[in-house]
Amino acid sequence: MVLTILGTAALLAAAETIALHDDDFSPAAKADTTNPGSQTPEATSLSGKPLVSAPPTGEQKTRLEADLAVAQADYDRDPSSVDAAIWLGRRLAYLGRFRDAIEVYTRGIARHPAEARLYRHRGHRYITVRKLDEAIADLKRASQLVAGRPDEIEPDGAPNKAGIPRSTLQSNIWYHLGLAQYLHGDFQAALASYREGMKVSRVNDDMLVATSDWLYMTLRRLKRDAEARQVLEPIKEQMDVLENGAYHARLLMYKGLRTPESVLNLNTADDIQIATQGYGVGNWYLVNGDKVKAKAIYARVVAGKAWAAFGYIAAEADLKRGL
Repeated sequence: MVLTILGTAALLAAAETIALHDDDFSPAAKADTTNPGSQTPEATSLSGKPLVSAPPTGEQKTRLEADLAVAQADYDRDPSSVDAAIWLGRRLAYLGRFRDAIEVYTRGIARHPAEARLYRHRGHRYITVRKLDEAIADLKRASQLVAGRPDEIEPDGAPNKAGIPRSTLQSNIWYHLGLAQYLHGDFQAALASYREGMKVSRVNDDMLVATSDWLYMTLRRLKRDAEARQVLEPIKEQMDVLENGAYHARLLMYKGLRTPESVLNLNTADDIQIATQGYGVGNWYLVNGDKVKAKAIYARVVAGKAWAAFGYIAAEADLKRGL
């Protein structure tokens, strides 16, 4: 049996230094590959491989488990609290315990069936474990529940260096819904979701570049190249991006202001850099007609350990579809 291990210590470092959207990566410890057979898979890849999360070690183990203990105590004091359920689920997921996180959200939904935040977070983690139909259903439900309501800032589980939350509930709902539909190969549905997402993603440049990146890729897949170029019009070299530098760099590449090699150097890139940038660069080659190079980059992405990254899942999906 082939096991893919999530190298989590490196992921935490990347989460603090490389631009990510919310918590696609689980900030836990580096993988121990000495005895992978004893570990229970958290998910199965789109190609059928079991995916295993590694336990944390050292200082990160102490911190992450302390955070989890606080979240568990808060939840135990008041299991009916939506906030307590959300934070317990998030803290579990940061340790790579995605199935446990989903179970917490499911219990929360049973108590609060009209709480959009629970569907948003469960939908996110359904994407992580490759249950795309379930993710789409949850995120659609979340979008229905927030319709006509004011948006709200979402607190960060892994704050940026400035300590300023940049994403919102509604932008995250549409972002993740569009992503799940994109991964499913339903680019028309993804386009509709990202169009909705753009309406609530102009609150700051971090959300603008995150949504713009996937919107651009979706339009290119649909061969709507003129509309894709319009997405790039607001993208400048100097933007107020605190978290999503990886998306910003790719958008500058799409715009011709950076080369693919400057965004991703396969000779020096580690698993984290390949996971964060590999899919965008590979997709750029794909939509510009170089399937051989795209497939080679995707293969490098899925050979790495960062299997919870959205780009990793997208590379799996494209490879499964035969590009």
